[in-house]
Amino acid sequence: MTAADPPGRAGSQAGQAVQAGRFAAQLLTGEPARSAVEVVGRLLGVQGQDPRGVRLAIRARSAGLAAADVDRALTGERSLLITWLNRGTLHLVRAEDYWWLHPLTTPQLAAASARRLAQEGVPPADADRGVAAIEAALEHGPLTRAVLRDRVASAGVRTEGQALVHVLLLASLRGRIVRGPMIGGEHGYVLVSDWLGTPPAPLDRDTALAELARRYLAGHGPAADRDLAKWAGVPLRDARRGLTAIGSELTERDDGLVSLAVGSTGAGGRNDTGFPPPRLLGAFDPLLHGWVSREPVLGDQQGIVTSNGVFRPFALVRGRAVAIWSMPRGRVTLAPFVSLAADDEAALLADAADVLRFLACGALPPVAEGSDVTGMISRPPAPK
Repeated sequence: MTAADPPGRAGSQAGQAVQAGRFAAQLLTGEPARSAVEVVGRLLGVQGQDPRGVRLAIRARSAGLAAADVDRALTGERSLLITWLNRGTLHLVRAEDYWWLHPLTTPQLAAASARRLAQEGVPPADADRGVAAIEAALEHGPLTRAVLRDRVASAGVRTEGQALVHVLLLASLRGRIVRGPMIGGEHGYVLVSDWLGTPPAPLDRDTALAELARRYLAGHGPAADRDLAKWAGVPLRDARRGLTAIGSELTERDDGLVSLAVGSTGAGGRNDTGFPPPRLLGAFDPLLHGWVSREPVLGDQQGIVTSNGVFRPFALVRGRAVAIWSMPRGRVTLAPFVSLAADDEAALLADAADVLRFLACGALPPVAEGSDVTGMISRPPAPK
C-alpha cells in the first residue's frame, strides 16, 4: 500500500487513470451532489479558512445549490461545522464526524499550540484563563471573534497579533468550542456541549483509524499511505494501520496506490469518467490538499500556492490548472497561463456566471449589483 514515488505524469496513460479516479472521488466528475452535507461527507473534510473558498468547493461538486444552502447547514440544521482538525487547519466537516475526527487528529497538535502561544506572549496560566473566559462568554450563546476578543482581553489575556487566534485554537483543541452558525457575515463560535449536544459513544482508536482510511479513500482514492498521512496530519504508522484494517475493502494497483473496491462501504459506485468539464475552483480547493504531490494538477504552475501558504482560486481545464481568477468588485476576472481554446473559454465564462449565481445569496457579503463576466479573459502575452 506504499507508493514511493508520485503517480505517473499527468500526460501519461497511468497518470491520467489515477487522475480520473481522483476526479470521480472528488465529485468533480460523475453525478454531482445534491446537498452541502453530501459533498462534505464524500470528502470527509474541506479546508475552511477561506469563507468564500469553502463554499465554492461545495459549488464545484454539486448541482442546484447556492451559498445560502451552506449557511443553512451551518446555522439552521447544525449538520456542518468548522473547526481546527487535520494538520491544525480549519476544516468544514459533518457534525457527526466531529466526534471521532477531533480525538484522532488533534492530540498531536498540543505541543505546537503551546509553542505558538508562548511565541505570542501568552504563558500557560494566561492561556487557561483565556479559554475559561471564552467558555464563560459562550454560555450565553454564539459570539463572533470580535466579541470574544473583548472578553479574553477583559480577563487580562493578550489578544494582539495572533494571540487571540491561538487561544481560540487551544479552546478548540480541548474540545470546548467550534465554529457553528453564521452571525451576519461571520462564523460564530459556540460551545460544543450546547451546539452538538450529548456526544455519541467514542470510537476506539483502531476503529477510528479504519474509518479515517475508508472515508479518505472515498473522497481521494486512488492514493498511498503517505497521502493519507499528510492529508489527515497523522503519523505514517497510523495511516498504514488504518489501511491495513480495511485491507479486504481495497483494490491495489500495480503502482502501489489503493482505492476502495467497487461495492465496498463508501466507494460510491461511480465510474471514472475522465476529466471534469472546464471549471473555476476556489481558494484552498480540496483538489490541491489531498495528496503529497500537486504536480498532476499544477504542473509547473506552482505559483498558485504562494510563499506564505495561500492557495489561489484557479481554473481547471482537462485536469490541469490553466489560469488563476479573482473577483474584484464582484466581477470574475480570469488570467490564463496559456492560450485557451474557444470552447474552453466559453465553458469557463458559463461557469463564472454560475459562480456569481451561487454567491448571489447567503451570509457572506454579496457580489456587487450588476456583476457580470463580460470581458473576463485577460490574454496571456504572445510568445516571443
